[in-house]
Amino acid sequence: MTRLRSQCKKGDRILTVMIKELRAGEHIKDLHALINHVTTGRTNGNNKSTYLTITLQDTSGMIDAKLWSAKPEQIETLVTGCVVCCEGDIIKYGDELQMKLEKIVIVSKEESEQVKYLKNAPLSLEEMEAKLKSYLSQLQSPSISLVTNAIFDEHFSNFLLYPAATRNHHEIVSGLAYHTTCMLDVANSISLIYPSLNKDYLFAGILLHDLGKLFELSGPVVPEYTLQGKLLGHISIVSSLIKEKADELNVYDEDIIILQHLVLSHHGKLEYGSPILPQIKEAEVIYLIDNLDAKINMMDKALEQVEPGHYTKRIFPLDNRCLYRTK
Repeated sequence: MTRLRSQCKKGDRILTVMIKELRAGEHIKDLHALINHVTTGRTNGNNKSTYLTITLQDTSGMIDAKLWSAKPEQIETLVTGCVVCCEGDIIKYGDELQMKLEKIVIVSKEESEQVKYLKNAPLSLEEMEAKLKSYLSQLQSPSISLVTNAIFDEHFSNFLLYPAATRNHHEIVSGLAYHTTCMLDVANSISLIYPSLNKDYLFAGILLHDLGKLFELSGPVVPEYTLQGKLLGHISIVSSLIKEKADELNVYDEDIIILQHLVLSHHGKLEYGSPILPQIKEAEVIYLIDNLDAKINMMDKALEQVEPGHYTKRIFPLDNRCLYRTK
C-alpha cells in the first residue's frame, strides 16, 4: 500500500501522512519530517558498510528510520535539524515501527521550516505568560520577590519558548513554561489543603527550579546539551544565578538561602542529581510535584501511541514498565 503526502488529493482536501498514522506494511512515497537525531553504524560480515539510524519527527510523533549503505555525502549532510523528504517501507522491528529508507532528500535547514515539525505546548504563549506573571505577582517576601522577578525580567522571552528537556518529558516548544505552569497550579491547590506550606517558597522554587535549562539546552529547535549543560547542569547553574542576582541587588538573607535550597534539592534524591536532599516541607513538595508532572507527561505521550485495550512499549524512565491503555 502506497501513501502520498501533499501530492495526492481527495476532492479539495490534501492528504497528509503524519508519523502517528504510519502502519506496518505501507510504502510511503513522500513523508516530510525533521531529523531529530542521527547515529552512524557499521554492518557485520565480509561486506561491511555504513548505515544511518535517523530519528524523524513531526508534530504527531517520532519514528526511527534506517538508511542502509549510506553514501559519504549522506553521512556528512544528513544531520540533526535538517527538514527532509523521505520514501520507504514501514516495517515492524520488535515492538516498534521503523522506516526502511529508499530515498531521503534534504528540503531545508531554515528555522522557519524546522518549527513546522515541532510539537507545541497545549496552552498558548499568552495564557502561560499571564499565569506565570500572576504567580510572580503573588510573591510576598521582599527578597524572594525582588530576586525572582529580576531573573524573570531578563529571561522571560526564552523561558516561554524553551523545552523542558531533550527527551522524556515536555521536550516540546514552550515545554519549560508549560511544565512550570502545571506545577504552579498543582502547588496552589495543595497549599489550600495544607495551609502550613509557605506559598512564597512553593511558587518561587517552582518558578526557578528549571530556569537553568535556558543555559543547559541549546534552544527550542532540536535541543542539545551545551557545554555548560554537560559540565555544570541546570541545578547548579540556577543556584549560582540566584546568588549572583541577590548580590547584585544587595539582598542576601535566609529567604535567599532557602530559595537556593529549593532549587538544589528539587530532584529529591542524590542519585537523581540533587546535590542535597530536601530539608524543608516545601522542598519535598516541589520534588513530588515535579516528579508527578514529569511522569504524567511521559505516560500521556506513551498512551497516545497505542489503541485502547493495548500496552505501550517499555518506558525506561518509568522503571521500564509497559502501560495499559484502558478501554
